[in-house]
Amino acid sequence: MKFDKANFSKKQTCFSYISLGYLSYDMKKTPTLLALIFCLQSFAQQDNQYLQNSKKANRFQVATQVIKNNILTIPGDFKEMGKAFSNDWKRTATYAGGMLGLIAVDKYTTQFMQDHIEANVVYRLPNYKILNSDFQWFNGEDLYITASIASLYAGSLILNSEKGQIAATNAIKSLGYSFVISQLLLKSVFARERPQAKLSDRNFESSGNTKNNWDFGNFRPISGGPGGPGSAFPSLHATAFFAFAKVMQMEFDNYWIPYSFMTLVFMSKFEGHQHWVSDMVFGGILGTVIGRSVVNNSRKHRAKKENQLDQFAFKKRKIQKKVIPQLSQSMVGLQLIGNF
Repeated sequence: MKFDKANFSKKQTCFSYISLGYLSYDMKKTPTLLALIFCLQSFAQQDNQYLQNSKKANRFQVATQVIKNNILTIPGDFKEMGKAFSNDWKRTATYAGGMLGLIAVDKYTTQFMQDHIEANVVYRLPNYKILNSDFQWFNGEDLYITASIASLYAGSLILNSEKGQIAATNAIKSLGYSFVISQLLLKSVFARERPQAKLSDRNFESSGNTKNNWDFGNFRPISGGPGGPGSAFPSLHATAFFAFAKVMQMEFDNYWIPYSFMTLVFMSKFEGHQHWVSDMVFGGILGTVIGRSVVNNSRKHRAKKENQLDQFAFKKRKIQKKVIPQLSQSMVGLQLIGNF
């Protein structure tokens, strides 16, 4: 029989002890069996207490377990990503068709974005650097994302909050996956050229960019650096930022804060992204899939471990038995007590 943790916890009932005896013979000396006395207690509560006590750990133990689980779930993360596309081929085909449609009209949508959105979004967040590093995620707008994750992890480590540490480490994984899948893999495969900065100006030309929205196949060596030829599709920033927002939304069950924060950072220095509209749309979809897959797989892994721990606690539960003679004016017999 499969162990059902939910029913095990919700029934909250079991035999705590059984008292068995015989009444003395009545006036007709008819033996009467004293009814079995069932005291319904919850050894589920006792087991839950056992589990809670077993889970009490210091900061080092919690942090070590979170990092260990984060590493062990890496294969499952990619499996979840694959399922996101393979479980519903009709939906995947619909999205693919929609992307081809966006690419087909990219010249017009991107031109509109350049003339009416980039031209009016002129704010910039303060520019900071860590240790004067030129690493992309340690300076500029990207630093706001990495700094928020680092702050969440540090605060959760101090408070010994497992939930916060899980959210932070899952966010770090989502950024890492975004970099590998978007920057190293897909950009190298599609090798799409970035658009000219002013598509509406026929006299404007900039080297290395194009006005042809079908300009794919500009293959280059795999590069982890930003920009460069053949590096438009998909947008790494859109992929990473949406992956980060999705993780935070799922871990804390809140849409407004993570997506508002992500949008505020993404729109800062918006013209600097220099992408076709479809680059960013596909990046956002890909990032959402990455973030959701990481969180779902993390939850499955933790649920599996908790179920194993519950089964272990159930098996460890021993019955303590006592047999006590009973002798009184009205009763002669034995009392059997079993504690579960």
